[in-house]
Amino acid sequence: MSDSLTDRVIDGIRAMILSGRLGPGDQLPVEADLAAELAVSRGPLREGVRALCQLGVLTSRRGAGTYVTGLTMAGLLEPLQQVADLQREASTAQLHQVRRVLEAEAAALAAMQVLAGASADALQQSLDDARTILREDPGDHEGLLAADLALHRGVAALAGNPVLAGFIDVLAGQTARSRLWRARVDAGVAERSVAEHAAVLAAISDGDPERARLRMSVHLLEQEDFLGP
Repeated sequence: MSDSLTDRVIDGIRAMILSGRLGPGDQLPVEADLAAELAVSRGPLREGVRALCQLGVLTSRRGAGTYVTGLTMAGLLEPLQQVADLQREASTAQLHQVRRVLEAEAAALAAMQVLAGASADALQQSLDDARTILREDPGDHEGLLAADLALHRGVAALAGNPVLAGFIDVLAGQTARSRLWRARVDAGVAERSVAEHAAVLAAISDGDPERARLRMSVHLLEQEDFLGP
Protein backbone atom coordinates (compact mmCIF):
# COMPACT_ATOMS: atom_id res chain seq x y z
CA MET A 1 0.00 0.00 0.00
CA SER A 2 1.35 3.45 -0.90
CA ASP A 3 2.04 5.60 2.14
CA SER A 4 1.41 8.73 0.04
CA LEU A 5 -2.14 7.57 -0.67
CA THR A 6 -2.79 7.13 3.05
CA ASP A 7 -1.41 10.64 3.58
CA ARG A 8 -3.83 11.87 0.90
CA VAL A 9 -6.74 10.43 2.87
CA ILE A 10 -5.59 12.04 6.13
CA ASP A 11 -4.99 15.38 4.42
CA GLY A 12 -8.30 15.22 2.55
CA ILE A 13 -10.43 14.50 5.60
CA ARG A 14 -8.51 17.09 7.58
CA ALA A 15 -9.31 19.69 4.88
CA MET A 16 -13.00 18.76 4.99
CA ILE A 17 -13.05 19.36 8.76
CA LEU A 18 -11.07 22.59 8.75
CA SER A 19 -13.19 24.01 5.91
CA GLY A 20 -16.36 23.35 7.88
CA ARG A 21 -17.72 20.86 5.40
CA LEU A 22 -17.62 18.25 8.18
CA GLY A 23 -18.28 19.19 11.79
CA PRO A 24 -18.53 17.42 15.14
CA GLY A 25 -21.09 14.62 14.93
CA ASP A 26 -21.20 14.56 11.13
CA GLN A 27 -20.92 11.20 9.38
CA LEU A 28 -18.24 10.64 6.75
CA PRO A 29 -19.51 10.04 3.21
CA VAL A 30 -20.00 6.38 2.36
CA GLU A 31 -16.74 4.56 1.69
CA ALA A 32 -17.15 4.26 -2.09
CA ASP A 33 -17.98 7.95 -2.53
CA LEU A 34 -15.16 9.12 -0.24
CA ALA A 35 -12.63 6.87 -1.98
CA ALA A 36 -13.70 8.24 -5.36
CA GLU A 37 -13.51 11.85 -4.16
CA LEU A 38 -10.01 11.38 -2.74
CA ALA A 39 -8.92 9.27 -5.75
CA VAL A 40 -7.73 6.33 -3.65
CA SER A 41 -8.66 2.67 -3.33
CA ARG A 42 -10.40 1.32 -0.26
CA GLY A 43 -7.16 0.06 1.30
CA PRO A 44 -5.47 3.47 1.76
CA LEU A 45 -8.86 4.98 2.67
CA ARG A 46 -9.30 2.54 5.54
CA GLU A 47 -5.72 3.05 6.73
CA GLY A 48 -6.19 6.82 6.82
CA VAL A 49 -9.54 6.58 8.58
CA ARG A 50 -8.08 4.12 11.10
CA ALA A 51 -5.24 6.54 11.92
CA LEU A 52 -7.70 9.39 12.46
CA CYS A 53 -9.88 7.16 14.66
CA GLN A 54 -6.85 6.27 16.78
CA LEU A 55 -6.12 9.97 17.22
CA GLY A 56 -9.65 10.68 18.35
CA VAL A 57 -10.50 12.82 15.31
CA LEU A 58 -12.99 10.24 14.02
CA THR A 59 -14.99 7.53 15.74
CA SER A 60 -16.31 4.36 14.14
CA ARG A 61 -19.67 3.00 15.24
CA ARG A 62 -20.17 -0.64 14.35
CA GLY A 63 -22.90 -0.93 11.74
CA ALA A 64 -23.55 2.81 11.74
CA GLY A 65 -20.57 4.39 9.96
CA THR A 66 -17.75 6.73 10.91
CA TYR A 67 -18.30 10.13 12.50
CA VAL A 68 -16.35 13.26 13.30
CA THR A 69 -15.77 13.61 17.04
CA GLY A 70 -15.89 16.78 19.11
CA LEU A 71 -12.08 16.89 19.29
CA THR A 72 -11.44 18.14 15.77
CA MET A 73 -10.41 21.71 16.36
CA ALA A 74 -7.44 22.99 14.36
CA GLY A 75 -5.23 22.66 17.42
CA LEU A 76 -5.54 18.88 17.29
CA LEU A 77 -5.31 18.50 13.53
CA GLU A 78 -2.35 20.82 13.02
CA PRO A 79 0.10 18.59 14.93
CA LEU A 80 -1.15 15.67 12.85
CA GLN A 81 -0.30 17.59 9.68
CA GLN A 82 3.14 18.44 11.08
CA VAL A 83 3.78 14.76 11.80
CA ALA A 84 2.74 13.84 8.26
CA ASP A 85 5.11 16.49 6.87
CA LEU A 86 7.98 15.21 9.00
CA GLN A 87 7.32 11.67 7.83
CA ARG A 88 7.63 12.72 4.21
CA GLU A 89 10.97 14.40 4.93
CA ALA A 90 12.47 11.72 7.21
CA SER A 91 14.50 8.69 6.24
CA THR A 92 13.16 5.23 6.92
CA ALA A 93 15.82 4.73 9.59
CA GLN A 94 14.73 7.93 11.36
CA LEU A 95 11.11 6.83 11.30
CA HIS A 96 12.12 3.52 12.87
CA GLN A 97 13.97 5.34 15.65
CA VAL A 98 10.84 7.30 16.53
CA ARG A 99 8.74 4.16 16.26
CA ARG A 100 11.04 2.35 18.70
CA VAL A 101 10.80 5.13 21.29
CA LEU A 102 7.00 5.26 21.10
CA GLU A 103 6.40 1.52 20.97
CA ALA A 104 8.75 0.76 23.86
CA GLU A 105 6.77 3.18 26.01
CA ALA A 106 3.49 1.74 24.72
CA ALA A 107 4.62 -1.73 25.80
CA ALA A 108 5.40 -0.43 29.29
CA LEU A 109 2.00 1.29 29.51
CA ALA A 110 0.29 -1.90 28.30
CA ALA A 111 1.98 -3.84 31.11
CA MET A 112 0.78 -1.22 33.58
CA GLN A 113 -2.76 -1.66 32.28
CA VAL A 114 -2.45 -5.40 32.91
CA LEU A 115 -1.30 -4.64 36.45
CA ALA A 116 -4.47 -2.58 36.84
CA GLY A 117 -6.63 -5.49 35.73
CA ALA A 118 -6.75 -5.29 31.91
CA SER A 119 -6.38 -8.45 29.83
CA ALA A 120 -3.65 -9.07 27.25
CA ASP A 121 -5.42 -12.14 25.85
CA ALA A 122 -6.28 -10.43 22.56
CA LEU A 123 -2.58 -10.08 21.74
CA GLN A 124 -2.13 -13.84 21.82
CA GLN A 125 -4.22 -14.30 18.67
CA SER A 126 -1.80 -12.26 16.55
CA LEU A 127 1.11 -14.26 17.89
CA ASP A 128 -0.73 -17.54 17.20
CA ASP A 129 -1.53 -16.36 13.65
CA ALA A 130 2.15 -15.68 12.97
CA ARG A 131 3.16 -19.08 14.33
CA THR A 132 0.58 -20.79 12.14
CA ILE A 133 1.88 -19.03 9.02
CA LEU A 134 5.46 -19.93 9.90
CA ARG A 135 4.46 -23.56 10.25
CA GLU A 136 2.21 -23.84 7.20
CA ASP A 137 3.51 -21.27 4.71
CA PRO A 138 6.73 -19.53 5.83
CA GLY A 139 6.99 -17.78 2.45
CA ASP A 140 3.81 -15.80 3.10
CA HIS A 141 5.64 -12.57 3.93
CA GLU A 142 2.52 -10.44 3.54
CA GLY A 143 0.61 -12.62 5.98
CA LEU A 144 3.43 -12.47 8.49
CA LEU A 145 3.58 -8.70 8.15
CA ALA A 146 -0.17 -8.45 8.73
CA ALA A 147 0.16 -10.51 11.92
CA ASP A 148 3.11 -8.35 12.98
CA LEU A 149 1.13 -5.15 12.46
CA ALA A 150 -1.85 -6.60 14.35
CA LEU A 151 0.29 -7.41 17.38
CA HIS A 152 1.97 -4.01 17.49
CA ARG A 153 -1.37 -2.26 17.09
CA GLY A 154 -2.80 -4.44 19.83
CA VAL A 155 -0.03 -3.44 22.21
CA ALA A 156 -0.60 0.22 21.39
CA ALA A 157 -4.35 -0.12 21.94
CA LEU A 158 -3.82 -1.89 25.27
CA ALA A 159 -1.61 1.02 26.40
CA GLY A 160 -4.81 3.02 26.76
CA ASN A 161 -3.69 6.25 25.06
CA PRO A 162 -5.47 6.74 21.71
CA VAL A 163 -3.15 9.58 20.64
CA LEU A 164 -0.07 7.42 21.21
CA ALA A 165 -1.79 4.53 19.43
CA GLY A 166 -2.59 6.80 16.49
CA PHE A 167 0.99 7.92 16.03
CA ILE A 168 2.22 4.34 16.30
CA ASP A 169 -0.34 3.19 13.75
CA VAL A 170 0.74 5.81 11.24
CA LEU A 171 4.44 5.03 11.76
CA ALA A 172 3.77 1.30 11.42
CA GLY A 173 2.20 1.91 8.03
CA GLN A 174 5.02 4.23 6.92
CA THR A 175 7.69 1.64 7.74
CA ALA A 176 5.87 -1.51 6.54
CA ARG A 177 7.63 -1.69 3.18
CA SER A 178 11.10 -1.75 4.72
CA ARG A 179 10.03 -4.60 6.99
CA LEU A 180 8.58 -6.53 4.06
CA TRP A 181 11.83 -6.06 2.16
CA ARG A 182 13.83 -7.30 5.14
CA ALA A 183 11.63 -10.40 5.40
CA ARG A 184 12.56 -11.27 1.81
CA VAL A 185 16.34 -10.84 2.14
CA ASP A 186 17.17 -11.57 5.81
CA ALA A 187 17.04 -15.32 6.40
CA GLY A 188 15.49 -16.31 9.71
CA VAL A 189 14.09 -12.87 10.51
CA ALA A 190 10.51 -14.15 10.75
CA GLU A 191 11.42 -16.79 13.33
CA ARG A 192 13.39 -14.26 15.38
CA SER A 193 10.60 -11.72 15.18
CA VAL A 194 7.99 -14.19 16.43
CA ALA A 195 10.27 -15.20 19.32
CA GLU A 196 10.78 -11.54 20.22
CA HIS A 197 7.04 -10.90 20.02
CA ALA A 198 6.51 -13.80 22.43
CA ALA A 199 9.00 -12.22 24.86
CA VAL A 200 7.25 -8.85 24.64
CA LEU A 201 3.85 -10.46 25.19
CA ALA A 202 5.15 -12.46 28.17
CA ALA A 203 6.44 -9.29 29.85
CA ILE A 204 3.16 -7.46 29.23
CA SER A 205 1.10 -10.42 30.46
CA ASP A 206 3.23 -10.56 33.61
CA GLY A 207 2.53 -6.87 34.25
CA ASP A 208 6.23 -5.99 34.13
CA PRO A 209 6.56 -2.50 32.58
CA GLU A 210 10.36 -2.28 32.64
CA ARG A 211 10.84 -5.68 31.04
CA ALA A 212 8.13 -4.96 28.46
CA ARG A 213 9.82 -1.68 27.55
CA LEU A 214 13.21 -3.39 27.21
CA ARG A 215 11.88 -6.33 25.19
CA MET A 216 10.07 -4.07 22.72
CA SER A 217 13.10 -1.81 22.35
CA VAL A 218 15.42 -4.75 21.66
CA HIS A 219 12.94 -6.14 19.15
CA LEU A 220 12.75 -2.90 17.18
CA LEU A 221 16.49 -2.26 17.38
CA GLU A 222 17.01 -5.27 15.12
CA GLN A 223 15.24 -3.47 12.29
CA GLU A 224 17.27 -0.32 12.88
CA ASP A 225 20.51 -2.30 12.80
CA PHE A 226 19.43 -3.88 9.53
CA LEU A 227 18.75 -0.48 7.95
CA GLY A 228 21.99 1.04 9.22
CA PRO A 229 22.59 4.73 10.08
